[in-house]
Amino acid sequence: MQYPYSERMSRIRSSVIRELLKITEQPEVISMAGGLPADELFPVEEIKRAADAVLSGDNAPASLQYGPTEGYLPLRQQITLIMNDKGVACSPGEVQISSGSQQALDLLARVFLDRGDVVLVENPTYLGAIQAFELFQPKFVAVATDEEGMLPEALEQAIIINRPKIIYLVPTFQNPTGRTMSLERRKRVAGIIERQQVLVIEDDPYSDLRFEGEDLPLLKSLVPDWVVYLGTFSKTAVPGFRLGWIVADEELIGKLSICKQGADLHTNTLVQHVLSRYLNDADIPGHIKKIRNEYGRRRNAMVEALEREFPSGVTWSRPQGGMFLWVQLPAGLDTESLMSKALLEKIAFVPGHSFFVNGGGQNTMRLNFSNSSPDLIEEGIRRLARLVNIQQGKDSSPRNRMESIIKG
Repeated sequence: MQYPYSERMSRIRSSVIRELLKITEQPEVISMAGGLPADELFPVEEIKRAADAVLSGDNAPASLQYGPTEGYLPLRQQITLIMNDKGVACSPGEVQISSGSQQALDLLARVFLDRGDVVLVENPTYLGAIQAFELFQPKFVAVATDEEGMLPEALEQAIIINRPKIIYLVPTFQNPTGRTMSLERRKRVAGIIERQQVLVIEDDPYSDLRFEGEDLPLLKSLVPDWVVYLGTFSKTAVPGFRLGWIVADEELIGKLSICKQGADLHTNTLVQHVLSRYLNDADIPGHIKKIRNEYGRRRNAMVEALEREFPSGVTWSRPQGGMFLWVQLPAGLDTESLMSKALLEKIAFVPGHSFFVNGGGQNTMRLNFSNSSPDLIEEGIRRLARLVNIQQGKDSSPRNRMESIIKG
């Protein structure tokens, strides 16, 4: 059968991460590939109690019925309280519930992007955003970055030259690098946004996962009129519920709701009711604290293993939160070919080039630390280090062992 595919299908690509997850479902594979939360930390009993309360209550039939496109009103009211705690005042009418923040990206692309529109992104940037936007055939322009994200001078120059339709940013514990935009950088970027009057999508899945340092203000709190905020419950509650939200003014929420009607009418009613009850009844701060503590422990295990096992010339990030480390190998090494060898050794990661919109990153990789125990992380890094040494054509031992030899 020769299907009459649309022209746009020739331009979009499958997510290397989603494809890798098919392999990493095998129990013997140590996966540092997907951005998966630790499933042993899921609030199973609390969700069970919330579901029982919803389905045994007077409002049970409503939880099984069609619902409003904008989302379940009590849940949107709870989100306004969450946003208020983050320094953003909003009303329920300024909140759109989405089927995960990935759908939020798709809806925003439908509302804003035409063929050839310019989208400014970090370099590298989140692969899921590239996928969501790519369908509408924009022109991606990567803005030069450092350890704190987009360089303000490069951002303003890119705006002046390209006049972008939107800017996409993950300011806190960015996927894939784990980098965070400092307070001073946020203020400078906010000033540029306000001065140049360009719309920003602030994607914020990870800021609640901080295990070191001080919380930083959202861009939405610094320049509210020019920032659309995306949040999600996937990283702090239940990823399988696929519940995210968008905060924007009521005019834009109306446009997004129209697009969502054409996509899925509304997000799953039952899970909205259950999550709302969970937020009302459970110890949410205590649960998030438990996640933060464990992810900090796993980040430490990965960093210590990298320091112990990897050869000199390899560098990596040390994020204060989130779920990922970014590793850079010496120039000339290729993580795509490294990955094929790693899979044979039952270890998985994501090659970094997938996160670059205009090429590059062949010697980089993203490592996830949230989904494996410290023991598995250490074993995974040990296997990976051995393969890196082989790819470098060296028999050299990891750096700490070399130091011991030198000292001896």
